[in-house]
Amino acid sequence: MKKIFFLGECMVELKAISDSTLNQSFAGDVYNSAVYLKRCFSSFECGVISAIGTDALSIKMRQRFVEEGLATQLVFKHANKVPGIYYIETDEQGERSFTYWRHDSAARKVVDFFNPSVEEELASADMLFISGISLAVIEPASRDLFWQIVQRIKKASVKIVFDPNYRARLWQGEQETKGQYTIAFELADICLPGIEDLTTLYELHSAQAVMDYLAQFNIAEVVVKNGPSSVFTKINGQLFEHQIIPVTHVVDTTSAGDAFNGAYLGARMAGMDEHKAVQLAAKAAAVVIQQPGAITPKEHFVKAMQST
Repeated sequence: MKKIFFLGECMVELKAISDSTLNQSFAGDVYNSAVYLKRCFSSFECGVISAIGTDALSIKMRQRFVEEGLATQLVFKHANKVPGIYYIETDEQGERSFTYWRHDSAARKVVDFFNPSVEEELASADMLFISGISLAVIEPASRDLFWQIVQRIKKASVKIVFDPNYRARLWQGEQETKGQYTIAFELADICLPGIEDLTTLYELHSAQAVMDYLAQFNIAEVVVKNGPSSVFTKINGQLFEHQIIPVTHVVDTTSAGDAFNGAYLGARMAGMDEHKAVQLAAKAAAVVIQQPGAITPKEHFVKAMQST
């Protein structure tokens, strides 16, 4: 059985449904990607690596993981920390704005739970997915140990997948971010950047500029999300542009890139070529942005993905 782990933070999501009522759910970039991969490829083992608390919301969060079919053996319980929370608003174009409470979340302590048995479990996977948000959330004092473990499991033939997914407010400054991203680029077998993330950090304004910059790291598979109309891939030196059909009715862009990541990685693990993988991933993202919230209702998502 194919196996992939997604390391990072799942948060409590709050969204207004009226002036006096909030809807509560769970979301986070790596969790979202894990959910959509599992929904597209139910036979694969898809696990989350994170830390939660022992509070009521943590219990509900773990239960949601189970309901989505995600493996939870590497979801650790912290005795006195709780999950982060965010409040989301969307404008008439479906664009998002967020307010966060996550500075002292349990997920920041995830590396504290790593030990030889955890590393052995990681080394049994086909892929490990990390994002820029994953790196930002890990406490700075734990990052060296984290990278040492990543290096060892890479030697055990685990493919390392990295999505830069840059959020400036989570970092102490661009120098810190670039230092961590350089390590991630050097270790990555697959990289899934969106242009906007690298525009902010590196002043790269096009897919070709992103490809040229990443060429120095010798990443086997680079997938550049080039806005709503195309995706560029470069696999073992072969560059292709894949056209996709833009969505005309956008409700909420939350999790579009996450859905793309999950479906794309699942497709590649299933042996699909890059063109079929991109088309499936683009379809997953299109389904998601036509519904409110990060996680589209499962029945709707599965039905939409099965339609021609």
